[in-house]
Amino acid sequence: MLELQDLHVAIGDREILHGINLHIEQGETHVLMGPNGSGKSTLLMAIMGFDAYKVTSGKIIMNGVDVTDKPVHERARLGMGIMFQRPPTISGLKLGKMLNVINPDKDRDIQPAITRMNMVDFLERDINQGFSGGEIKRSEILQMMVQDPSFIMLDEPESGVDLENIHLMGESIAFLLQKHQRFANRKNSGLVITHTGYIMDYLDVDKGHVMINGEFKCHGNPRDILKLIKEKGYNECLRCDKIV
Repeated sequence: MLELQDLHVAIGDREILHGINLHIEQGETHVLMGPNGSGKSTLLMAIMGFDAYKVTSGKIIMNGVDVTDKPVHERARLGMGIMFQRPPTISGLKLGKMLNVINPDKDRDIQPAITRMNMVDFLERDINQGFSGGEIKRSEILQMMVQDPSFIMLDEPESGVDLENIHLMGESIAFLLQKHQRFANRKNSGLVITHTGYIMDYLDVDKGHVMINGEFKCHGNPRDILKLIKEKGYNECLRCDKIV
């Protein structure tokens, strides 16, 4: 589904990511952990192709297609989707209009997804205008459901979400990643950034990675890694010898 080959990424004149290698198979879900400022969000933005994140060397391959130099909209058409940690407010654009625009199948009824995410009363509101933290995250997941990507990137989906909303978010993300299906039948894959690990209460996660200072320092069982971090902190990951 996704392969990163010796990926180096810079913002302006500063290199943020230094030689990232990653392989995510169809149907797999990986989690990415690391301290603030380690480059996790930069990785997701670079994979999606946003202009500020310049790939200085290496490759991004999606389903066998080299997308390293492709613009965002072409990557989206190939099946990439992203949920932002801090999505922008878009004044003048109603949520309902956005959903109709991004729906790839105009004959598909998106009302069940709107109802599932409790967003019926938000369709005539400007996107994220006056939304609470939980409402913003529900809106992001709803847009992802309508867009229907096959490779799903989530940047701290549990951040700023209360317990009631995190249950809905977790179950909805699990649905997006087809966790209700047998592994062999899953077509969707995911890469999820988490600080708390709460999202793993709802997801059957296959592999975990720790990023520190723009480099992968540890790979392995995500629950083992999370336990290690809680007990000993990220410095212990610098001595970690686990491999994927």
